[in-house]
Amino acid sequence: MAFNTLYEMVRHSVSEFASRIAFSMFEGDDVTYAEAGLRIEKVQQILTGAGLRAGDKVALLSSSMPNWGICYFAVTSAGMVAVPILPDFSGEELDMIIEHSEAKALLVSDKLFTKLSKTTIERLNVVVRTKNLGVIAQHVHGEGSTAVPQPDDLAAIIYTSGTTSKPKGVMLTHAALCAQVQLSSSIFPVEADDVFLSVLPLSHTYECSIGLIYPFSMGARVVYMDRPPTATALMPALRAVRPTVMLIVPLIIEKIYRHQVLAKFNSTRMWRTLYRIGFMRRYLHRVAGKKLMKLFGRRLRFLGIGGSKLDGGAEKFLLESGVPYAIGYGLTETAPLLAGAAPSQVRLGSTGPQAPGVTLRLENVNPETRQGEIVARTPSIMLGYYKNPEATAEVFTSDGWFRTGDLGEFDKDGWLYIKGRLKNMILGPGGENIYPEDIESVLNSHVCIADAIVTEQEGRLVALVHFNRDEIETMIDDWREEWNTKKEAWEAKTEQLKKEIMDFVNAKVARFSRISEVVEEKEEFVKTPTQKIRRFLYNRKKGDAQPDDTSFKNPKEE
Repeated sequence: MAFNTLYEMVRHSVSEFASRIAFSMFEGDDVTYAEAGLRIEKVQQILTGAGLRAGDKVALLSSSMPNWGICYFAVTSAGMVAVPILPDFSGEELDMIIEHSEAKALLVSDKLFTKLSKTTIERLNVVVRTKNLGVIAQHVHGEGSTAVPQPDDLAAIIYTSGTTSKPKGVMLTHAALCAQVQLSSSIFPVEADDVFLSVLPLSHTYECSIGLIYPFSMGARVVYMDRPPTATALMPALRAVRPTVMLIVPLIIEKIYRHQVLAKFNSTRMWRTLYRIGFMRRYLHRVAGKKLMKLFGRRLRFLGIGGSKLDGGAEKFLLESGVPYAIGYGLTETAPLLAGAAPSQVRLGSTGPQAPGVTLRLENVNPETRQGEIVARTPSIMLGYYKNPEATAEVFTSDGWFRTGDLGEFDKDGWLYIKGRLKNMILGPGGENIYPEDIESVLNSHVCIADAIVTEQEGRLVALVHFNRDEIETMIDDWREEWNTKKEAWEAKTEQLKKEIMDFVNAKVARFSRISEVVEEKEEFVKTPTQKIRRFLYNRKKGDAQPDDTSFKNPKEE
């Protein structure tokens, strides 16, 4: 069934699936669709009792729980505008986002409430605790009102966690968000009996659109965890929930691949020899895949991966192991899905063809590489960036298509291959297009590397790496007697590894993509709330000004 607004969708689901379970907390309570409807009404009464009206902004700052979705649907189906905020922003960033969005109310979880300043709290009409929907503070009492939203009405403003610039508020309409239901179902149908295990922040567009709105529209059940998805926390949840659908970012599956699969097959000379033989590697991957599917509860139908580029080695493992995975492509500005394929259709390295209803094309195509910037026309396009017309104008072509900022190419069947971000591309000395993401994929496949980025310094390619300390210390324990201290052993081993890594990478990349130096980053890379490295902090040239990543200036004031 097609919906034009979230109001229509919520009314339909609450009525049609009343007795079914909509949301659950792992090892906690279940919430039926009927109960969700009652809680939605309660939140709306609190907001209108604090003087809020249709069109007013309501910030939603909470960890994942059943009441997150209830609060989101309460705001949007009342004709108000939800402002979901990623929980990993700093306190200063949170204050700025709430002020910039002009939010009049805040729905917040307990731990995140303590990150906000007293000034921010006092400026709001009402603050509501998401855990029990109780009022924490109310500064305005008045008779507000709701309204039935129209398809083109603003439903949400989502602040991006940009790796290269300050956050921007992406404005999405009801029609844009509802179109994601149709796009998703045309690629992979969800049924009422499906069970989602949610491990990503709901304020991430990917999880909100495909992991909340989509299953709610179909009568499915979503289970939330009350802690980060570390291996210790995730294992018992997988065994108990036995999900049929999960959405993850590459980091999760890459950790499983590196620390469980690759580490095992690199542990001895015999394993390394067997793993290099094609048919043996495929056999070993199938065996490992069966163990992984058992770990997931044996019911998994769809493992959706999105948010950033997946390491090539990890994807080859998934493909050969028989795990039903698929890689989607999209952006916050497109709510997010632009391209994707069902698990039965995946092709190594591709995100799949353009989604039904979406049109993609390439601009400024390099005739030699056949690569160009991906531009999109989609029913889920944003209205623009909130209070930032200059930035909005920059991302649209003269004929109204959205510039993704991603470089890609299509094969003869129309399948899309993402090469990297246009802003990240490095021009080689001979005019070659060098994509740091491709080199980083090779770097990150090394068992001793936890994270890496490639930068250009004085015409040379330099790899900044953060080592996998546990893996290296295991090696050190085997031969530390040769050194007086563990520190000496660590320094000696990392110096040796730098040369090994350089040889490892340069043997696998094109001549013009070879790195000249490996530099250790002792501290973990600074990342966005969606776990992407903030590149601008490491790409900065000597003498460059420090970028302003948190300020929200009104363009009219500049």
